[in-house]
Amino acid sequence: MNILKKIIMPLLGLLLWELLAIWLNNPVIIPPVESVINILMNPQTSVLGTGNLIENTIVSIKRVISGFIIAGIIGIPLGIFMGYFSTIMDLFDTLIELLRPIPPLAWVPLALAWFGIGETSMLFIIFIGAFFPILLNTIAGVKSVPKILIESIETLGAKEKDILLKIILPASSPSILTGLRVGAGIAWMCVVAAEMLPGSNSGLGYLIMYAYSLSRMDIVVASMVIIGMIGLILDRGLKYLENRYFKWKSLTK
Repeated sequence: MNILKKIIMPLLGLLLWELLAIWLNNPVIIPPVESVINILMNPQTSVLGTGNLIENTIVSIKRVISGFIIAGIIGIPLGIFMGYFSTIMDLFDTLIELLRPIPPLAWVPLALAWFGIGETSMLFIIFIGAFFPILLNTIAGVKSVPKILIESIETLGAKEKDILLKIILPASSPSILTGLRVGAGIAWMCVVAAEMLPGSNSGLGYLIMYAYSLSRMDIVVASMVIIGMIGLILDRGLKYLENRYFKWKSLTK
């Protein structure tokens, strides 16, 4: 029954999509479901001379992983220090709050000016998208650590290093993982936009724009389906880790 509840809306969406495709009878506007499924069922077939779906998907995944890892390497330590040390918070807070509302795509002109056309610009856009959710959730996690825990270990003579590694980091891990979930989703959205930048010649974002220029909406929709599926897998994977290793967090609320 639970499975039925989860799939009933996607099935209704497919039905509505097919009915609209039949009614409009124009694949340039809404391609038939079967044409999209045919592309998805044959992902190793070359698509418009740009490689196949699998190759372009792998390229996009590699870009997301690279930008996401960089965002985590910088965002998590900085968030821990900002959340724990008030001096560092005072130094960075205003700058972070000024930059945070800027959409990742607004950085595109600067990315092209700074890094030129190529992989570095794409990684920068992905990094910007993932960085702020990771940073802010890490800060929130550190600030949510009960002060009594910190005061207790301080009275036992613990050093700052021990407090950070043995109290702050474990206690804030659920919030950090939440930031990673949000950051992963935004990073995946940003990679598609980044691959639409000038000079890109691979990835699902590039494939979508190229297929659009040739009015191949079936390929556009197939690429969008893959993007949605991978985004769902990323979110569910991180949610599984959260439920498996941080169940204690819900018990403390």
